Amino acid sequence: MSKKSAAAGEKNLERHVATEGGGHGLPTPAWVAIAVATLVVGVLAGHFLLGGAGTVSLGGRTTLGPGELDATVATYTANGTTTAVTAREVLEEVQGSPTLTANEDGTYDVPAASDVLSYVQNEVILADAAARGLTASDEEVDAFVTGTMGLADMAEVASNYGISEDAARSMIEDAVVLSKLQSEVTTAELGDYPTAPAEPAEGEEDVATPEYADYVIGLLGDEWDADADDWARTDGAYYATLSGYEISNDAATYAAASAAYSVAANEYQTASAQLNEEWNAYTDGVLSKVTVQLGTLAE
Repeated sequence: MSKKSAAAGEKNLERHVATEGGGHGLPTPAWVAIAVATLVVGVLAGHFLLGGAGTVSLGGRTTLGPGELDATVATYTANGTTTAVTAREVLEEVQGSPTLTANEDGTYDVPAASDVLSYVQNEVILADAAARGLTASDEEVDAFVTGTMGLADMAEVASNYGISEDAARSMIEDAVVLSKLQSEVTTAELGDYPTAPAEPAEGEEDVATPEYADYVIGLLGDEWDADADDWARTDGAYYATLSGYEISNDAATYAAASAAYSVAANEYQTASAQLNEEWNAYTDGVLSKVTVQLGTLAE
């Protein structure tokens, strides 16, 4: 599984779901965040031990020639193994494509330190996922495209994000793997963000309907006893807010549906905060053991 463009691509995937629209081009990577917009992890500072002695020297240069793209711009040590990071690897992630765009004079900018760190973070976390045996099947990748992203196929993904289909598939493979990793290292159950109830027609705001009853009871889950047509328990998250509304298997008002939606949204946000806290703890633990030697621009 290729790891190129993971941070940039997954950040765009997150944006796609949040805005229900496609992107055009990939921004500078900020960090791994998959499309469900829940894998928000720590930023660059505080997760790595940044080395001093032995730092790779770039001799004060800020650009590289085409023949120097495979020059080492950083190294990192994880689990006793030191790995070199080349300018090409980081730039491919930043630009979201293995076909790099050069400056007007044919040179390439030396990657920024933040981009190098972001690249290393992705490599380390994805390597941990690989060590756990986590992979992404073709069926899972396709399901992510059509389900999570709501797009037709990989060609549409590539078109929306301005990358090749191979790069798009690699990006989504990483997103699927990270989603599996999240499930393995966290306990919070997030579920889907609730959909707001449809607004009633003008003048029918107080009309109780079967549709709103279905909506409310669907959110109540095991807090509602359909056989008794009444609350199953009064110690759940919904009862305190909805006990004052007239609710039955057959009828509920828009006001009751709106109140149920507010509770569901709050429950989702609470679960999301717990998930993020657990994910941060996991990434902090993994990344705190990594030493990074950044290339220096000093003579």
